[in-house]
Order: sequence, then C-alpha cells, then structure tokens
Amino acid sequence: MPSCSINPASEEVADFIYRSSSAYTSMDQLENYILCHESASREYEILYFPLVSIPPLSLVTYYYYSIPKLYTLLDTSSMEAAGILPIFQQPALNNRGEGVLIGLIDTGIDYQNPLFKNLDGTTRIAGIWDQTLSADPSQPASASKGSREDTIEVLYGTAFTSRQINEALRSDRPLDIVPSIDAEGHGTFMAGIAAGGQSPSGDFIGAAPKAAIGMVKLKPAKKYLRDFFLIQEDASAYQENDIMTGVRYLTELAHRLHMPLALCISLGSNSGSHEGTTPLGQILQASSQSIGTINIIAGGNETGLSHHYLGNLPSGQNSEDVEIRVAEGERGFVTEFWSNITDLYTVGFISPSGEIISRIPLTLGRETKISFLLEPTIITINYLPNESGSGRQLIFFRFENPTAGVWRIRVYNSLYLNGRYHMWLPVESFCKPETIFLRPNPDTTITNPGNARFPLTISAYNHVDGSIYLHSSRGFTIIEQIKPDLAAPGVNVYGPTVPPVPASTEELPMTRKSGSSVSAAHAAGAVANLLSWGLVAGNDMTMSTSSVRGYLVRGAKRTPGYEYPNREFGYGTLDLYQSFLDLRE
Repeated sequence: MPSCSINPASEEVADFIYRSSSAYTSMDQLENYILCHESASREYEILYFPLVSIPPLSLVTYYYYSIPKLYTLLDTSSMEAAGILPIFQQPALNNRGEGVLIGLIDTGIDYQNPLFKNLDGTTRIAGIWDQTLSADPSQPASASKGSREDTIEVLYGTAFTSRQINEALRSDRPLDIVPSIDAEGHGTFMAGIAAGGQSPSGDFIGAAPKAAIGMVKLKPAKKYLRDFFLIQEDASAYQENDIMTGVRYLTELAHRLHMPLALCISLGSNSGSHEGTTPLGQILQASSQSIGTINIIAGGNETGLSHHYLGNLPSGQNSEDVEIRVAEGERGFVTEFWSNITDLYTVGFISPSGEIISRIPLTLGRETKISFLLEPTIITINYLPNESGSGRQLIFFRFENPTAGVWRIRVYNSLYLNGRYHMWLPVESFCKPETIFLRPNPDTTITNPGNARFPLTISAYNHVDGSIYLHSSRGFTIIEQIKPDLAAPGVNVYGPTVPPVPASTEELPMTRKSGSSVSAAHAAGAVANLLSWGLVAGNDMTMSTSSVRGYLVRGAKRTPGYEYPNREFGYGTLDLYQSFLDLRE
C-alpha cells in the first residue's frame, strides 16, 4: 500500500477516480501535484491531490466519471416470511452462514453488542475498517496494532482486526483499544438483520447467525463534493471512491480468511445512466463473476418521490417542456439528462418569472453558465455527447440558488431516432422533498449501483400483507435489464440499534426500520446460508452470482395472477427454504 504525505481523508485533499490504463496520461497537467494513489480494483485507481492546487470541479476539466458521485443510505416474522427460519429446523440445511463472511459498507457497527459475539464471548467480527478514525486529520492513517499477518493496510482511517476487537471486549475500557462506534445505528441494524445471533429473550435472530462479519464504516463526503453537487447540508452523503475501496478491503479480508463473501451495499445514488456503467457499478460487475463472491445491492426507495422523468419527443415535434417545481429555500441541486444512445438533444429554459433562455447550441469542451435578470439563479450546463461509460449523451445541470416555483427545461431534438430520454433529480435527502418533476414517471427508479447487471438487486415488500413497500424503487433499467431481481422483507422490520448514551437499560436496544436496505440485509444473510451449504459444506463448489440467482429465483414465491418478472418484485419474493428444497430435488 503506498504511503501519503497527508491523510487522504482530510478536507484539504481532492479525490478522483480514474481508469488505471489512463490515470496519468489524462492528468498530465496535474501530475506534479499528485499526493498519492491507490488501487480500487484492477481497472480503477483513486488519485489524491491538494485541493488548493487543482482547478475547480467542472465537467470541462475532468471526466464525468472521475468526480466521485455521492451516495446515501437506503433505509422476526420477516425471517419466517423469507424462508430463513424454516431452514434452521432442518439438520441437513442448518448451516446458518458458518464459514462465510458477510461484508457491509455502512455507518459502522456496535461491536460490543452481544448479537455479534460467540457463546464464549469472543467476537464474530473479522475486521472493521473505520474510515473516520485518525489521530490527526492532517496526518496519514494510523497504523494498525495487529500483527502484519492479520492486518490489512489502508491509506486512511484505521483497520481493526478480530484480535484487537477481542482485546477490547476483555477490557474495562473497550473504546480505548478499538474506538470505532456506530453513532447512527444503521450499520448495526443491517449487520443484525444479516448476521445477528439470537437475543437472550429469544425474540430476535439474524438471517445467518454463524457467519463472520466484516464492516467498513464510511467517512462522510467532503465539503468540496457536497458543494459541487449542491446537496442539503444535513443530508447523509458518502463518496463513491470510499465505497469502492471498501469493496477492495472486504474482498481482501475474505481472501485472507479463505471464506466466501456475501457483500451487502445499502447505499444508492441517482447519478449515472442507470445501466451499471459507473465506476462502482463496474467493479461490482467484475467481482460478481468470481466464484464465491456475491454482491447484494439495495434497490432504493425512490418510487413516489417524483425524481424521474421519462421523455418521449414525437417525430416532427420540435421541442417539449420538462417542468420542475423547486421548493422554497432550496440551496440548489443537480439534474442529469440521459438520451437514448442514438439521439442528441439541446436545451433552453423558462424561469418561474417567465424569463426565456433560448436554445443553447451543442458545443464540445465548453461549459455554459446562465444568469437571469429577474432571479438570483445560476444554471451551469455541460453537454457530453458521448459519455464514456454508456455511449449516451449526458446533459449535466447545476441549479445554484434556484428561485422557488416552476422551472421549465425546454428540450429540443437535434438528432432523432426514437425521441426517448430520461432525467433524474437527486435521491431523497439530497434536495428538499418538494423539489420534484411535475409529470414524473415511477419506473426506472432503481438507484445505482443496483442497475449493474450481475449483482443481486433487492426491492422491499411488506411481509405481513404481501404488498410492495410504498417507496420501493421500480425497474427496469434504462436498457430493460430485469431489476430488481427479488423482493425481501423491508417494512417495519425489528432489529438491533445502538444504545442511548449513557445506556438507560441492560436490555438490548431494538428498533424497527423500513426500506430496501433492510431487504438487502435479509437477502445477504440468505445468500450466506446458501454459500455455507454449497462452498463450505462442499455441496456445490461452483457457486457464483449467476447460480445463486438461479437458486433464489426458482425458489421465489410468486402470487397467482401476477406476471413475472415485474418492475416491483422482479422474479418474486425471497423464500430460502423453497430454494433449498428445489436444489436438493
């Protein structure tokens, strides 16, 4: 692992994502300023620069994909409905995830919670990489106290081993040894659903209670990126490159442990073409094709929030208006326009006061800033006729200090084949709830990286009445790839949270959560049980994402009268017990 003269997690450092083959040739003018770099995969590298030494963020200066996109969190009858508890009653199937690592990239984990301990009091957590921890934010990452044999070196934050966690658990002051905490509780909940043990009262058990756990605690997104994407100040936001390096850490952890990996990502973004071509989507695509590595992705909670617009400009019609209602007090927001691969478009604007901005010509390598006479708003527009990941035209808008009211983006067709295009506003919490498309489309709302082809993408349903969760994102992808793959319980699900400070009771703190992140955690535990049966117990030594998908799809519950696959449930609802019965027949 290369060293760095300054902690890459510092707010004074700018992060960029580059394809390894072109990482330096594309940055010739900045090469002398590189502080350090690290590999996120065979294809992608993360480059770090002093923020004061680089030009401001712009799609003219940098590739679209090189600027890290921002992701947000996607928030036990449920185990019974998912067909998980029934397999615990079958001796031949009762692996409970043993010998498998469940990896999570989230807000951290309360490692002192008894649900994550063995019967002898030792930890079931194989490793924690806390990206937020460093003795001095201006200094490089702190060195792990573990031996070199059990330590995974990281460029920022601190990685803790199971040996260190056990040492902390034996101590009267555990946080002096392993000072990693989960202040929000989201990661602890996800880990509990996926891999928690049985509670002392017997009212809770996770999906794979014997699996090992790996946790990456993400650091918050840096201010310069939050400002570029104009997200709400109180929004939880995490950087794409931090998630990518988290995938690398968990993959290496599983490799060192000689364990299969069920990797659960409960984060999502509306940035990107929604066909799996983002850098994060690409590394998940690649790792999903390895035997014993299964990536499980939350589908998102964007249905009903009016953040997606589907355009269909008829032949012979010169233009159409896309209306966005902007909320009072909106700081700003970005919007992305993605064309069909054959078409090209240009745009103009009409402000809430009626001021008209004429059609802006299609130009390469230029950025257009528009100021208004009657509003304080500034709109920045970038035309990318051939975005490198998808080959589609991308029009990238930044609305700074937008006046409240109805804004009209006038879309003009410049090269016509079928007239279809898509637009997305930011995900929930990145802009105000009242900032919406006035004529939204509920489909194609799966968040990235859930649109990548090979990972398992999971939507959320109510296991009590069988209905889809109100906000569970709907498929399919922009290229009509079947997403989500399956639905799993994700409404009002019971699970662990972090204790109040100071703890007011000795009972385990529990709560209820809803969302596709919860359903992804159920699926991750189910996948761990399958991997334990197949790869660890030797019943199927060729388990890949494709074969696991096949097992789960064939065993899924399907309601009579519904057509499958569909945009809400994919191929049906998760039923691990039936999947085991099918594979044993």
